[in-house]
Amino acid sequence: MNWYYTTLNVGAILISFIFLRYTIYRMRFFLHTYQQVGYKNNEFWQWMKEHWEEKVLPPSLSMSMILLFILVIGGNWVLEYLTYTSLTLIVFVLILFWFGSVKNYTSEKVKKPLVFTPRVYRLSVPFAILTSLFPLYSSYMAFTGFMPFTEEVVPAYFAGVLNFDLTILFAGWAFGIAFIPFLILFSGLFTRPVETYIQNGFKKQARKKLASMPDLKVIAITGSYGKTSTKFMIRDLLKERFSVCSTPGSYNTPMGICKVINNDLQASHQILILEMGARYEGNIQELCDIAKPDISVVTNVGVAHLETFGSQDIIAQEKGTLVDNLGSGDVAVLNADDPRVSKMGADRSEIKRIMVGLKNGEIRADDIQYNTSGMTFNVTLDDETEAFQTKLLGAHNAQNLLLAVGVGHHFGLRLKTMAIAARKIEPVEHRLELKQNGELTIIDDAFNSNPVGAKNAVEILSQFNSGKRIIVTPGMVELGDIEEDENFKFGQAIGQANLDLVILVGEQRAKPIQEGIRTEDSASLNVRVVNSLFEANELIQKVAQAGDVILYENDLPDVYNES
Repeated sequence: MNWYYTTLNVGAILISFIFLRYTIYRMRFFLHTYQQVGYKNNEFWQWMKEHWEEKVLPPSLSMSMILLFILVIGGNWVLEYLTYTSLTLIVFVLILFWFGSVKNYTSEKVKKPLVFTPRVYRLSVPFAILTSLFPLYSSYMAFTGFMPFTEEVVPAYFAGVLNFDLTILFAGWAFGIAFIPFLILFSGLFTRPVETYIQNGFKKQARKKLASMPDLKVIAITGSYGKTSTKFMIRDLLKERFSVCSTPGSYNTPMGICKVINNDLQASHQILILEMGARYEGNIQELCDIAKPDISVVTNVGVAHLETFGSQDIIAQEKGTLVDNLGSGDVAVLNADDPRVSKMGADRSEIKRIMVGLKNGEIRADDIQYNTSGMTFNVTLDDETEAFQTKLLGAHNAQNLLLAVGVGHHFGLRLKTMAIAARKIEPVEHRLELKQNGELTIIDDAFNSNPVGAKNAVEILSQFNSGKRIIVTPGMVELGDIEEDENFKFGQAIGQANLDLVILVGEQRAKPIQEGIRTEDSASLNVRVVNSLFEANELIQKVAQAGDVILYENDLPDVYNES
């Protein structure tokens, strides 16, 4: 009967490979998620609680634990009714059904792929070691019958080539798989002292480099929304006359800023432009301790990251830290239309405040108009007015450009010079980016949406008249307790915009948006709900015609569901 035992052992090896494949994909998924939340254990734990049944302990894993409990507690009772062979066959089929597919931990389209940085490699070492402990230990016992580090012999159900024990093998892999998300939390805690030491070294290096460049002017930008857009606008205006270094993309964390200062900043640069983000109280001060600003720019105070701050007043206090760090003679360029921002630095006569806005301030804009080429508006500074034309869209972008004009004015640039430079400004990728797809006009606003930006985007779409106006959106995320209410208001804005087609992605998230649309007496509005962006695009291919304008408002990151 050697063939019989050999078959059983081959099946056991196959089971091990099924578990191994599932483990690798699950490890990679949670490592990717951990990176997306910034390696922060509290945010990762919050994500775990929100995705407990779908990702952390899915039905397949729950059912396997129940089966394992039955085998351990009632193994003898089970074997009274089933032979070893039939039991093995049943368990093998169930394992193949539960763990054969890794679809739950893969994505056809990854917005931000896992990047294997040095930090990820350092994190992966303890993560991999801890994850492998249960499977390796149980596999050794199952296939040899011996318990490592002891002289005990484990009773085996089968005495064959490998002396295979089904229950022990199953238990080790199942528990190892179940503990993966908790093990990455522990690995993050374990490596934290090393990461802190490394980060302190980078900060020290950055401060030393800045101290060696006393003539360098540091411009720092913060705000709930529009930081990256404003940063690039300031860069594009100032580079007409100065040598400018700026952080790329959304580099607004301590390590992102340090990387640019240590690697990209050159002795020839006259101006350094930094974006400073914050999710928690104290984040702005940590960044200012690395690079003290000479010019502080505050775009607005909104509800982004409200779940971590608690209130807009606390957000305003945190953003105001950027102005608090200015020294005598330094400059604050502020949004005069935002009541919380306009108060910043008001009691400090030793700093200069430049106020800009669409309604208030010494630098203003009016007569905003849109077309398939972008946006036009007039800018007034003192007694001078200049027409600006740009590829950018949205009143909020006009406001951001006014902030850039305020900075440029401080550095002595003429309004006409800045108007010429504004023509060359390219939209930030996925932020009201105007594109042409054949005979269709695309407004790509797929970067994570916020209430102000979403409403502006819908208003912009409503002003196009070249064809049907279509919006594709899953709504807004990361707004804490106000998320449902803000999506309801977003639906109201859509209902007021008189659009031709509304495509909502995800049935659950669509509900408050649909409720908001209904309150605007827009029963005739064509609203369709789909399960994914791919379904939305398939629908557009069927209904869109030449001249139509399609707005993609928000695209959920990989750590969120579209359901």
